[in-house]
Amino acid sequence: MKSYRIQNLESYFKQYKKSVKNPQKFWSKIAKEEFSWYRKWNKVLDFSMHEAKFSWFEGGKLNITENCIDRHLKEHGDEIAFIFEANDPNEPAKHISYHELSREVNKMANVLRSQGIGKGDRVCIYLPMIPELAYALLACARIGAIHSVVFAGFSASALASRINDSSCKLLITSDGGYRGNKTIHLKSIVDEALQNCTSVENVLVVKRTGEDLNMEEGRDLWLEELVENASDQAEPEVMDAEDPLFILYTSGSTGKPKGMVHTTGGYMVYSGYTFKNVFQYEPGDIYWCTADIGWITGHSYIVYGPLLNRATSILFEGIPSYPDHGRFWEVVDKHKVNQFYTAPTAIRALAKENLEWVEKYNLSSLKVLGTVGEPINEEAWHWYNDHVGKKRCPITDTWWQTETGGIMIAPIPFTTPTKPTYATLPLPGIQPALMDENKQETVGNQVSGSLCVKYPWPSMARTIWGNHQRYIETYFSAYPGMYFTGDGALRDEVGYYRITGRVDDVVIVSGHNLGTAPIEDAINEHPAVAESAIVGFPHEVKGNALYGYIILKESGEGRDRDNLKREINQFIADHIGPIAKLDKIQFVEGLPKTRSGKIMRRILRKIAEGQLDQFGDTSTLLNPEIVEGIVENRQ
Repeated sequence: MKSYRIQNLESYFKQYKKSVKNPQKFWSKIAKEEFSWYRKWNKVLDFSMHEAKFSWFEGGKLNITENCIDRHLKEHGDEIAFIFEANDPNEPAKHISYHELSREVNKMANVLRSQGIGKGDRVCIYLPMIPELAYALLACARIGAIHSVVFAGFSASALASRINDSSCKLLITSDGGYRGNKTIHLKSIVDEALQNCTSVENVLVVKRTGEDLNMEEGRDLWLEELVENASDQAEPEVMDAEDPLFILYTSGSTGKPKGMVHTTGGYMVYSGYTFKNVFQYEPGDIYWCTADIGWITGHSYIVYGPLLNRATSILFEGIPSYPDHGRFWEVVDKHKVNQFYTAPTAIRALAKENLEWVEKYNLSSLKVLGTVGEPINEEAWHWYNDHVGKKRCPITDTWWQTETGGIMIAPIPFTTPTKPTYATLPLPGIQPALMDENKQETVGNQVSGSLCVKYPWPSMARTIWGNHQRYIETYFSAYPGMYFTGDGALRDEVGYYRITGRVDDVVIVSGHNLGTAPIEDAINEHPAVAESAIVGFPHEVKGNALYGYIILKESGEGRDRDNLKREINQFIADHIGPIAKLDKIQFVEGLPKTRSGKIMRRILRKIAEGQLDQFGDTSTLLNPEIVEGIVENRQ
């Protein structure tokens, strides 16, 4: 993608101007010149913002794995696609070439076909960060099956709800996974989940931890044995650009998780283009994104984006603090990493530790640093810049979402002057708008509002699986004619964007979007709980943590409070996953409500944040006296 690499500020503005003046011509040229298609499309773009219908490169025929793997093989097959770095630093790193990746993906594709999986079938993947996770995604894409990856930290009920929502026919998991000094028993979580699922016919199990398992006759099969006997040649399925590639679930602020559907052609074009530019990747570089493939960051910037650019990526099974707090920097030094992409949460956690953990390693190979998952605070930005980048590596603070498929606003390294806490400028093809409370676009600079996007881009999600109406209502009804991101933002005097946080009831904890409603639902299942309300509050490591206000039933009043807190957090872990546990729990007599019965979360947020003089107007409250009691006993 040499011709579309942004090399300086002038080339950024030139590309941006072209992309806004004639978006269809801009994307058509990139799609045609940078990727291989079996057949060209009939129409670049067809869309209706009102109906939330979007179709890019329709009629174009392709297979994304052909673009990720096959086209590199003839001249570059011996180059390394992935370096697998295990949880245990003593386990030797595994270098996987493009030739080897091709063989493994084809074998797994043939295994899936032998299990009756074909185009359009949904396959749930619940695996730790091991090479088989990448092979499984690509094998699905190879045969036209739709992959639905569920992060291997989710509970059995969260896994079951995602399997049921999209009626997955097959599940791929492993006996277990390693996370720091813990072993996670993934297969037993799967067994529990499948008690409530009827669509799954077979479970393929990868051997990772080697523990004894319950293998259900007629359902569970060891993947290794099947792969061993499979052919390493697999014809790619011919896909239409608008055929679904994957479903990925994101937390809704209300009700069940939303299965965002991403399609093949537009997602390929956008993830490939953005990877090349945002990380300024050059052949021979070693790139490392520390995310889990279970999140969109892993889909777009560990698997698809890098492979489309023939990159070498690190696949990391571990965590930043095991066996010690120097783990990230040891890996950077060991593999001479050039681009490093991680979450502000990890940076804040490591910044709290002794500097010697960073200083004992040679980080001179680093060229570009990136952050993802939430806006990075200024203190963490400076620590990252000073101690990891040694003030010579630009930091690209990327803003985007599961729904957007790719990075939307970010500085281009060595091009866009950076400013701490600012995601800076939109990428070519992205037309942001800040909307005021009267639903009017605010023009000029030094303004703030709800962040919307005015024009479609190729990698946007096409729908919510099985519920297009919810897709329209969630993203296209608040500001008609625009995509509403759910985030607030401000634009400074030079036109740089800074994301100010969610405007709905989604809290970003350690880079994970957690809807408060599903957590409240889980808490309210506890027999001692009458009602609950969850808000986020600033946390120096996680960015935000969760604060729960809980009303007990009469039966819960006499119970030991510390025990109750532990039980409530266990309920949350069982229903959603440990990532959603509450840091603070306050038992209250009542919750501040409006006369219409709506919980006034704004007040609860201020109490959790300790801003006790900033409640604003409380005259609409049905029970203003309740606030004093909550303030008095705040945690």
